[in-house]
Amino acid sequence: MNDNTTIAAISTAQASAGISVIRISGDEAIRIAEKVFQSKNGKSISEMKGYTCALGMVYEKEEPIDECIATVFRAPHSYTGEDVVELSCHGGVYITARVLRAVYDAGAQAAQAGEFTKRAFLNGKLDLIEAESIMDIISSRSKESARAALNVKEGALSRRINQIKDQLLDLAAHLNAWADYPEEDIPAVENDSLIDSLKSVEAQFNEVLRNYDNGRILKDGIDAVIAGKPNVGKSTLMNLLAGFDKSIVTSQAGTTRDIVEESVSLGDIILNLSDTAGIHETGDEIESIGVDKAKSRVNSAALLLCVFDSSAELTEDDFDIIKLAKDVPSVAILNKSDLPSKLDESIINEHFNEVVKMSAKFDDSAEQLVQAIKRVCAVGNINSSNALLYNERQRMLTMKATSCVSEAIETLYIGLTLDAVTVSIEEAVGYICELTGERVTDEVIDKVFHQFCVGK
Repeated sequence: MNDNTTIAAISTAQASAGISVIRISGDEAIRIAEKVFQSKNGKSISEMKGYTCALGMVYEKEEPIDECIATVFRAPHSYTGEDVVELSCHGGVYITARVLRAVYDAGAQAAQAGEFTKRAFLNGKLDLIEAESIMDIISSRSKESARAALNVKEGALSRRINQIKDQLLDLAAHLNAWADYPEEDIPAVENDSLIDSLKSVEAQFNEVLRNYDNGRILKDGIDAVIAGKPNVGKSTLMNLLAGFDKSIVTSQAGTTRDIVEESVSLGDIILNLSDTAGIHETGDEIESIGVDKAKSRVNSAALLLCVFDSSAELTEDDFDIIKLAKDVPSVAILNKSDLPSKLDESIINEHFNEVVKMSAKFDDSAEQLVQAIKRVCAVGNINSSNALLYNERQRMLTMKATSCVSEAIETLYIGLTLDAVTVSIEEAVGYICELTGERVTDEVIDKVFHQFCVGK
């Protein structure tokens, strides 16, 4: 990497906490840290080995600011691959800002968003896929999403992609050698064998692409809508799943007139819940707007939680809900199961594969609901250790590489020259290199790391 600027930023949340960490990285990190830090034992930072710490005081000019611990990482054995010093001070907002200002005054420049991880990428500490996983680890909202992001960080996806790339490179090398050195004893290229190899690569790409939806579910959660006619217990269910009173609950029908949203963690999945107005025919202008919003949200949902009042017979409004759920993954919830049942369950069972009986006033059926949701959304078998694509950039480049392999197969079928096959294979390799960051423009790099927070 050619940028010799030494950068610094707060790498912990900028709020009152037990500690805050100011990270300094670059050729001058040791010198700059020495200008603001004095250890209790009198040992200077330049005398410290990598992976060692010292207790001391941070100064702004001659004035002591705070007692802190300095941790030294020597290049190339650091997160960024550069000399790094981390100053861990008390976590007050004011104190942290003063320590950072002292580091700036000593010669460090303010780090840009994601610049530490960008330097780690540019210095070969991790590839672009692994770098992107850092933000996914930070933003994880469940055990499984954190585990999946960590597996990507540890190279699960990169290894899978590079295995496929190596197969393509072997095919391209054979094709080029056979074409360029006819006098050498190189095995002839047989179309059938080449087609079989390319189909194998295509199948592997498609398997990775199929895992994209799983990665997206683990990362972003499932957009779920609670739907039903008025006063069936939608808002009570929302509050039960959220764990607090998010929606207003009264005995009066039609309390919810707008969409109430909350993300909740159910087991190892995230539900992005929307509690909607009761869907029914109404002459009330304001209520009608709420009903229209509810129907619109239902049409865009990835999952419907259709709530029915088991203590009452089905009405036309209930049948409207059943129709809306026909083309959307749905779970029927027979609410108020603590009351005598009057609902014809055979009708519900006819239209829904998953039916859960529960009383939203009690949470003893919550686990049944979680399992039903997993079955409907096919997330029960998601393996977070698999090579999961985690964002649209990765999916798009994988699709382009797959398309190139498909073109190579089609080229062989229609009888074009092997040169055309080689071109398609090499284009596929190019997209893989862009995916991992081996061959990528500065614009793409900047776009990826611009999404990071400052300090990471």
